[in-house]
Amino acid sequence: MTTTRQVPLPVPHTVPTRPAPAGEGPRDVGVIIVAAGSGSRVGGAELKQFRWVAGRPMLLHSVQAFLMRPDVCSVVCVLPDRYVADPPPWLFQADLDRLLLSVGGATRSDSVRNGLEDLVPEAAVVLVHDAARPLVDDSTIDRVITAARAGRNVVAAIPVVDTLKEVDATGRIIRTVDRTALWRAQTPQGFPRALLQEAHRTAVAQGLTATDDAGLLEQLGHAVHVVRGSERAMKVTEEADFRRADLLFGLPDEDTAP
Repeated sequence: MTTTRQVPLPVPHTVPTRPAPAGEGPRDVGVIIVAAGSGSRVGGAELKQFRWVAGRPMLLHSVQAFLMRPDVCSVVCVLPDRYVADPPPWLFQADLDRLLLSVGGATRSDSVRNGLEDLVPEAAVVLVHDAARPLVDDSTIDRVITAARAGRNVVAAIPVVDTLKEVDATGRIIRTVDRTALWRAQTPQGFPRALLQEAHRTAVAQGLTATDDAGLLEQLGHAVHVVRGSERAMKVTEEADFRRADLLFGLPDEDTAP
């Protein structure tokens, strides 16, 4: 059973948020930030998504990026059970009126399902984002939301530019892979809410598993499209990635640079 609670407000907000101005458009976007993983490849007692990057915890970067948007009605952070019962105090720097916490499941799909159950009814469009991508930018979010509002299932992605080699178990190159049609998937991924919920219900009934929600919809025969992501939106996985992310936060966004 999913356990959720709205985060109480024990301290004043310290980060400004943008209210939705009249006439600016609907506030119909719900966001699920998946942050229930253990981050085992980084190691250490502290959860990877709670470690600091560029002056704040990594998870908080994503939470604030979405809550600063006037079109977002709700952000659900899916966390390990113990942190839902006792949230880290820095989470109270967010817009608590729109922030909910949900308990993570045994798998990523379970965690997303829990988050879906806890989104507010106003969320007609759902974005699923990985907490390990703290450099998510407004331009990418805009493209994902626009496509999802038009009824498409979409993934932020960037074209593969490196030469790719397929190798055998000994490290011998078998062939050079044609990269022309290859893209690197990122997050957020965006979906019409009703379709994503139905896909998860079907997956449970049929015992399907997938590494992400786009893959789940692909298995069920639904078309999934890409929209342009960002080279900055790296996934923080290894220890060296924290240093790289710190550096990238100090550089201008590619979509806003002169």
